[in-house]
Amino acid sequence: MGFLRPLSEAQLKRLEEHKYRASGRSLLEPPLQVFWGWLLKLVPIWMAPNTITLLGLATNVLSILLLVYYCPSATEQAPSYVYVLCGLGLFIYQSLDAIDGKQARRTNSSSPLGELFDHGCDSFSTVMLGLGSCLAVRLGTNSELMFFCCFIGLFLFYCAHWQTYVSGSLRFAKIDVTEVQICIMLIFFLSAIGGATLWESEIPVLGIRMKIIPVLGITLGAIYSCSNYFRVIFTGGTGKNGSTIAVGRCTE
Repeated sequence: MGFLRPLSEAQLKRLEEHKYRASGRSLLEPPLQVFWGWLLKLVPIWMAPNTITLLGLATNVLSILLLVYYCPSATEQAPSYVYVLCGLGLFIYQSLDAIDGKQARRTNSSSPLGELFDHGCDSFSTVMLGLGSCLAVRLGTNSELMFFCCFIGLFLFYCAHWQTYVSGSLRFAKIDVTEVQICIMLIFFLSAIGGATLWESEIPVLGIRMKIIPVLGITLGAIYSCSNYFRVIFTGGTGKNGSTIAVGRCTE
């Protein structure tokens, strides 16, 4: 299979030349940067950045797998402590994911492979977070909506890296992944306080169940994000391959 071939000399050279670039800040990032800077000081200088990345991912994934154990069909209610663990697991993941790059620069160990590993972990976490948030609101009672929410999360992650491939810079909007993660934490903690059945409650006047609110939020967020992504993808130039097509072997 072609995609399993070793990288060519030209591809390895492109990989070596790659530099991480990011622009823009979301609304909540500035105050959180203060916390992340303080947290970084607690990390031993000898700890590898990839170790930090893995610890964050493991914490997030294990907590959500516990939720999957209690809610295999996304229609059950888990014990309150499970939702608390999921919220804390996501907070730990977010914090460690924010400082792994800082640790790499602090120890002068930044590399394209480190970035690839980080974003690979992020892609797996995106799958788990989409699943976990659906379980927390018992969206299994509406399987079409559950599929939609999980798909949108993956689609937006792909589009974020598509526009990065085109522009050469990872761009953050005013409302971005940090804000989304905090909203998911709130969902977990609300489920812990009121139980997952809380989301079955009907909202007066609107006449819709509470579980529809996160779905509407995801839909509006997707429209907002896609408008930013596609503006760059279709008008922001081309990638190094002379194409706006995002492909797996973009080092060619």
